[in-house]
Amino acid sequence: MKFGQMNGGWRSAAVVAGMMWACVAGAAQKQPNVPPEYERDGGPYVPTPNVVVDRMLGFANVGANDYVIDLGSGDGVIVLTAAHQRKSSGYGVDIDEELIRLSNQRAKGLGVSGRVLFEAKDIFKTDVSKATVVTLYLLPEFMRRLRPKLFNELKPGTRIVSHDYHFEEWQHDDDISFDVPEKEFISGVPHATLYLWIVPAKVDGAWRMQVDGDGEYNLTLKQRYQSIEGTAESSGRQAGLLEPKMKGTEIRFVMMQGTNRGQFTGRVNGNRMEGTADFGNGKVTRWSASKGS
Repeated sequence: MKFGQMNGGWRSAAVVAGMMWACVAGAAQKQPNVPPEYERDGGPYVPTPNVVVDRMLGFANVGANDYVIDLGSGDGVIVLTAAHQRKSSGYGVDIDEELIRLSNQRAKGLGVSGRVLFEAKDIFKTDVSKATVVTLYLLPEFMRRLRPKLFNELKPGTRIVSHDYHFEEWQHDDDISFDVPEKEFISGVPHATLYLWIVPAKVDGAWRMQVDGDGEYNLTLKQRYQSIEGTAESSGRQAGLLEPKMKGTEIRFVMMQGTNRGQFTGRVNGNRMEGTADFGNGKVTRWSASKGS
């Protein structure tokens, strides 16, 4: 583990794939070929080139208003880089108490200890509700186990960025791949892939929707992560929702009114959502919906 100065700013040469107690046999992604010097109790310490850390933070568009939580934070490189370079706040957890001590020590040295904290803790028992960004570099087994926790506990709109591994059935919203020759000695592959998720609002269930000038509808939505489908019923007439999409708190769908095609866009806020419906020809109306009413 090394720390140093580069171009007047701090860089670290490692990121941690923490809390990795065992590799998963037959996993679709290639497992790290961790050299003996990186082994430790509780899982391997896996170095990551600087460019990957920078690209992860850029991919999540981390800024001064963000609170970054790194699960498996190791030496704290992601949280410390975000705080030092992007002025964000953050929190890192890892099972390695010595790495936690070094991370907090480095935070003091960088003058960011008032905005970041590192603790030795089980990632599955960590409170993530404060996060606006979550970063991960964990093996597939831990990604699978974290998937329901992050989906259920993170606020809608929270960004999740993972290095090399994904959530399988929870499809990512975006990804990028790029060459990283330095990684070849660990993974055997000289490139990295980053995956991005935007945590969607929870909209599954029955809603009562009001469309200005067009009356009320019983709206029924079914949700699987950011994928939704549904129907709208009014006065015995039922119509399926076309092209439904969720991204964070934003919802979009198309609904037909006779031969008129309405493009509905809106925002979800708990058990309420509201927005506008564009029927073309300059006709734009307001709509709103309440859940369970």
